[in-house]
Amino acid sequence: MKINRKTKSSKEISTSSMPDIIFMLLIFFMVTTVMREFEGLNVTVPRAQTIKKLDSKRNTSYVWATKDGLVSIDDKLVNVEDMNYVMAQKIIARPKLTVSGKFDKDAPMELITDIHEELRESNAIKLSYSALTEITE
Repeated sequence: MKINRKTKSSKEISTSSMPDIIFMLLIFFMVTTVMREFEGLNVTVPRAQTIKKLDSKRNTSYVWATKDGLVSIDDKLVNVEDMNYVMAQKIIARPKLTVSGKFDKDAPMELITDIHEELRESNAIKLSYSALTEITE
């Protein structure tokens, strides 16, 4: 006499615990990941007697220039010749844009003059200079 089995084994993989595993992996990577923020080029800015803070950082674009001739706009290296196009696109996107210039105190004046000319051609006429406050004791 043949006995029939009532239970059949399925050949599928159970996926009921998959969301738990995904969330554990997500939390693990969120906790262990370190986000590094690039702060621009290494620039030693000159000292100033008084400093006025900018109204908002939302409408500010930062231009960095080093003594070696490197120029960065919002943490992206650019050539001085390409500044006109890059800044014109930024001005079109945000008409109230203020350009904050952070120039190394040992940067050649020719480079700073070229940057000013490119900013003027791109109609970025609101310019702010960044400096350190003079510490008097």
